Amino acid sequence: MAIDLEKVAKQEKIKYFLISYVDLFGVLRAKLAPASAIGMMQRDGAGFAGFATWLDMTPAHPDLFARPDPESLTILPWKPEVAWLASDLWMAGREVADSSRAVLKNQVAIAAKSGYRMKSGVECEYFLVTPDGKAISDPFDSQEKPCYDQQALMRRYDVIVEICDAMQKLGWKPYQNDHEDANGQFEMNWDYDDALVTADRHVFFKYMVRTIAEKHGLRATFMPKPFLNLTGSGCHAHVSVWDKTGKTNLFHDPKGELGLSKLAYAFLGGVIHSAEALCSFFNPTVNSYKRINAPRTISGSTWAPNTITYGGNNRSHMIRIPDAGRFELRLMDGAANPYLMQAGALAAGLDGAANSRDPGKRLDINMYTDGHTLKNVRRLPLNLLDALRTTDKSKVLRQAFGDSFIDSYLKLKNDEWSSYMRHLSSWEIANAIDC
Repeated sequence: MAIDLEKVAKQEKIKYFLISYVDLFGVLRAKLAPASAIGMMQRDGAGFAGFATWLDMTPAHPDLFARPDPESLTILPWKPEVAWLASDLWMAGREVADSSRAVLKNQVAIAAKSGYRMKSGVECEYFLVTPDGKAISDPFDSQEKPCYDQQALMRRYDVIVEICDAMQKLGWKPYQNDHEDANGQFEMNWDYDDALVTADRHVFFKYMVRTIAEKHGLRATFMPKPFLNLTGSGCHAHVSVWDKTGKTNLFHDPKGELGLSKLAYAFLGGVIHSAEALCSFFNPTVNSYKRINAPRTISGSTWAPNTITYGGNNRSHMIRIPDAGRFELRLMDGAANPYLMQAGALAAGLDGAANSRDPGKRLDINMYTDGHTLKNVRRLPLNLLDALRTTDKSKVLRQAFGDSFIDSYLKLKNDEWSSYMRHLSSWEIANAIDC
């Protein structure tokens, strides 16, 4: 039975609803609707002008309506009179197929036809910085190897526990919080779930972290590489595929290599096959490529891949198999659109399963120190433009997402690249002024 948001509003004493959607660049958009109007909003949606956000639309397009998904209802733990709702976009009586949440929902539906349910968990890394974004917020956080630093973690106790308490109240089952490898960087983990649920929660998590950080006079950023000498922020995804009931892990095989089934390796082979093309979704900004192609940081390692390889419990590879029944995709960064991140992994994996793609031989070497000795190892794109060009040529992603979506995404992202190229850096001036 469908959830009646009017009844929920009365029961929970909700005064306002944030009816939101994520545009193609991963930016969260919303309208604040009073509870008295939520019945109409649930039926018809909240109106937006699509051209005003990062969607491939013009001012001539009709109104865009965000219809809230009642299953995504999230009451703000720090302001319980307000509830947040993820929404699906509609225009002229049809769902907008090229919106990011719709793209993921379509992949979930395709997987279901084969009897598959992808479950995933995400590791969201972020920095707590000064309000102007120019420095980390804790001047005492200066260790060369600050990862797991208890002192620095506890200096941000008030922020961290407010976020973690909120996740517990929401029923997400958070299980650990830590200071990460860069000064001023943190990571928080909660339980895995179906891909769409994880994506919705990922969207809300980013909003929640930013909001609570601001409440404490700080700023949170998920920017992939805000400081060149420090480790960047990834968003690793732990992935597994289950049967249609969600009770049997189809990736788990106690007799399989490292506890993975043939399906798991074929799915893995699909991700390996499309890795370069997936970069424009997993690493969607100009800044992203300063993380995955970075020199060694002051901590001693970037912890980010630059080659397309996989290994066992070995963090120097693009894909890690930490234990039986799942693998970890280490390519994604903090700027990734949560819906396109899940959709990309699922689309590539389904292609691998359908075509029995071979991921190749597992590598057990340290890629950071010995990777240069390998021949014919595929490398990740060096910049956003190279990634976009690879996406453009990908038959797998075009078949999965459709030409219309791929072309729209590439159009907007190529415009972003052009905007970047219209700016001169201080390095260019310093090194070319006397040419």
